[in-house]
Amino acid sequence: MAEHQLGISVPGSWRAWLLSPFLALAAAVLALSIGSYPVPWWETVHFFLATAGLVAMDPERHALLHHLIIEIRFPRVFAAILVGASLSVSGAAYQAMFRNSLVSPGLLGVLAGAATGAALGILAEGGWLVVQAGAFLMGLLAVSVGVGIAHLFGGGSIIMLILGGILSGALFASLLTIIKYMADPYSQLPAITYWLMGNLGQTTVGDVAWAAVPLLGGIVLLCLMGRALDALSMGDDEARALGMPVTAIRLATIATATLVSALTVSIAGMIGWIGLIVPHIARLLVGPGNARLLPAAACLGAAFLLFADGVARNLFRAEVPIGIVTEILGIPVFLFVLHRVRRGWA
Repeated sequence: MAEHQLGISVPGSWRAWLLSPFLALAAAVLALSIGSYPVPWWETVHFFLATAGLVAMDPERHALLHHLIIEIRFPRVFAAILVGASLSVSGAAYQAMFRNSLVSPGLLGVLAGAATGAALGILAEGGWLVVQAGAFLMGLLAVSVGVGIAHLFGGGSIIMLILGGILSGALFASLLTIIKYMADPYSQLPAITYWLMGNLGQTTVGDVAWAAVPLLGGIVLLCLMGRALDALSMGDDEARALGMPVTAIRLATIATATLVSALTVSIAGMIGWIGLIVPHIARLLVGPGNARLLPAAACLGAAFLLFADGVARNLFRAEVPIGIVTEILGIPVFLFVLHRVRRGWA
């Protein structure tokens, strides 16, 4: 019923679901090909085939492309895939759990907490590793505060989780303001401000290596929870009637989505809109069923952030923070989504 209300046929939604991984793969190949030293996309494909031993390539050309594609561009592109997929799938999971299509990964305060932790690391001048660790740990702490408030006053109900997240986000936003006020206006404050805009330019192989396993694990786990989230989206009583452990599903969703969201902030800073608009795009293409929606959102989120990163790297002579690009791109995309779904919402 919901698919027909959105004007989506079931066969078309299955085609879109099957094509979404290929869209992400095509975006990755294109991202690896563009830059200050552009490479034709077919030569990038040829390089990977040659690396796999399936075709031949001139050794000198292969060595040049290996340095350019693997050593320089691949960490950033892989980070964009992980961050985009993580934010999108966590946003879709939150929207299903809270039964609200306007929910984003920052609802429970994880983004405000992670920003506070990173700013604190910059203020302490502890190096990039300290900044990343601070962002991750404070993001987890912020969500813990929000969930703790909800269980303290309302037993963990949906409305109390939302209110707890609002209070936690406000608390850590205030702490971030205090840190910015205390920061050196000539060195630390610009660094905090620039980091809060979001940036993949400082991503290294080490960043991708330590974050890849938990991010991929979180994405897969949330995708596997699609059926449970479908039951949860019908309401707590209906889910319990189907034998679903409602509290356990809700806590597992919050914990996993929080983990991946905090990790994305520790890698790339604050990147907005993706966790809000990409699930809507996926819902228009594949329908509301979370078993299909969550994997499609992950693939589309990866493609969207790869496109935004390409714009950030190549549109101007100097690189633009990717958070600015996602906000600029997110507004017209969200207006388009509103145009498509306004009847269903009404």
